[in-house]
Amino acid sequence: MPNGFPELPPLNALRVFEVVARHLNFRLAAEELGVTQAAVAQQIRGLEAHLKLRLFERLPRGLALTDAGLGYSASIRSALAMIDEATRLLRPQAAHLTVSVTPTFASKWLIPRLGNFAQKHPDIDLRVLATDRLSHFSTDGVDIAVRYGKPEIGAGLNSELLMDQRIVAVASPTLFEGTRVPASFAQLQDFIMLHDAHDFWPQYLAAVFPQHAQPTAKNLRFNQTSLAIDAAVSGQGIALASLAFVSDEIVAGRLVQVFAQQLGLDKSFYLVWPRKLQQPESLGVVRRWLKQQADNS
Repeated sequence: MPNGFPELPPLNALRVFEVVARHLNFRLAAEELGVTQAAVAQQIRGLEAHLKLRLFERLPRGLALTDAGLGYSASIRSALAMIDEATRLLRPQAAHLTVSVTPTFASKWLIPRLGNFAQKHPDIDLRVLATDRLSHFSTDGVDIAVRYGKPEIGAGLNSELLMDQRIVAVASPTLFEGTRVPASFAQLQDFIMLHDAHDFWPQYLAAVFPQHAQPTAKNLRFNQTSLAIDAAVSGQGIALASLAFVSDEIVAGRLVQVFAQQLGLDKSFYLVWPRKLQQPESLGVVRRWLKQQADNS
């Protein structure tokens, strides 16, 4: 059978040539390829002998491409990229899906559950975009988002309730060593109140202690709910947080619920995703998994 590519040099020599042409240095090329400098130099000499022309000028410091080598390197790099792309397309690719959530939602609710998702759905490459900024689905490459608020969702978007918001007061059990858990508004004033950007304390106090006086407790303020929760875990004071964000810490004994009362809010967590005629199958899988996790939390 006749050779279909009679002028084709050894493919390994072409791969070595592409690396050397990028680095213009035998040592750096050898490091990338995981071989010795002598092996790299031998491949280049063999290729030049096969082509019967010089591809590199040997300089006191490094290398320079000859005119022939410069044009050849561009063509070889393009050809190798085509081979790489053809090989990649042969392999089944994981479905990519990006979910946008707030940093607190990510760290206190989603991340502890991601191992479960990866185990159940190894074929889906789930990417988490944690930001307080309202993500744009098209420009940010977001497929689905968890948004907090009321169900007024913009045109062209689908929404589904993920879970209601229930606020509880929590603290480390170490905070009450040698003292008692506060049972009244006056006793609460002996402890530091940990605030986040939502600042639910005025609403919570009004609901739990309707006739309370002006608070005199010391305050620490954080811009992230997750930071207030972490401060509570470390025994810094009493924090208000969504029960969904602290339930794992309560079960583990790192936090205790200080008061039995929960503050219900008219804002909830919603799943939001763009309306499209054809949705990727992975979107439905992730939506169902998020709903299942919320129902079980």
